[in-house]
Amino acid sequence: MRWWIAGCSLVFAIGTALQNFVVIDAELVAHAAALAGTPASGGFLTGLRLVGDVYLAGNLLGLLALTGRAWVVWLVLAVNATQAAGVVAIPSSVWRATLDLYGWAGLLPSVITDGGALVLTLALLWWRFSPSARTPPPRAPGTAAGTRTAARSAGSTPPPPGTAGSAAGSAPSATPTAPPGPSTNPGTAR
Repeated sequence: MRWWIAGCSLVFAIGTALQNFVVIDAELVAHAAALAGTPASGGFLTGLRLVGDVYLAGNLLGLLALTGRAWVVWLVLAVNATQAAGVVAIPSSVWRATLDLYGWAGLLPSVITDGGALVLTLALLWWRFSPSARTPPPRAPGTAAGTRTAARSAGSTPPPPGTAGSAAGSAPSATPTAPPGPSTNPGTAR
């Protein structure tokens, strides 16, 4: 799952950078304001790019999913859940202005980034809260839960007694053992 999160984060970072520095410009903001019937604000472009920079940084931090740390998954979930809201949070005049100035190619970075963020958010929520996603994988026959040998393949050689990963020597046995002496098995001789 962490490779998938990192891959999505890389794609979303590229899409966010394209949206933030290629698609969004002064002409787009002016055209969107004209379509909305409001005057263009000089600081709006700066504010819009600042928000894009925050999402770009959040998406790049998603690459840290490869470290396997739990906080990264929660960060990725927060960044992508709010980025997915961009589909409805961005005014329709901005979408129309983008389509007018750049065509479908101008919409592509935002659609991939925001739509993909929605898909990733839903996948992460399912992965975290679905009972079937938390079912442990089946163990190899003859292995005990919690031992290192459970992770080994069925055909491998078990570790020597008294070493890490073996049941012998790790904890005292609760079952009594036979004292040393003559064998009780008639088929063996001492």
